[in-house]
Amino acid sequence: MHYLEAIFKVLVVGLIFGAGLPAVFAGGLVAYSNGAGGISDDGATISPNPVLKALGLLLFVLVGAIVLLAILWITKDVIAHHTGIKIFEPLGLK
Repeated sequence: MHYLEAIFKVLVVGLIFGAGLPAVFAGGLVAYSNGAGGISDDGATISPNPVLKALGLLLFVLVGAIVLLAILWITKDVIAHHTGIKIFEPLGLK
């Protein structure tokens, strides 16, 4: 049963990061492009929506922060070995 639980956890994390992050990034692209304004198909001018642009930028920052934290998590032992800085220990994570 222990192996099945571990496999399930890996599957869930893989789905979240494997499909979730690209979906959040795509949502940011849609929000940012819809907030940019422009000209519609019938020639009408669409005014920019700063709320959608800000939402798009917020989603981009969120994805970037998650990617940066993941890289730091993967390399935390190497960073600690070469610099002595233990990045996640003050947070109680090892």
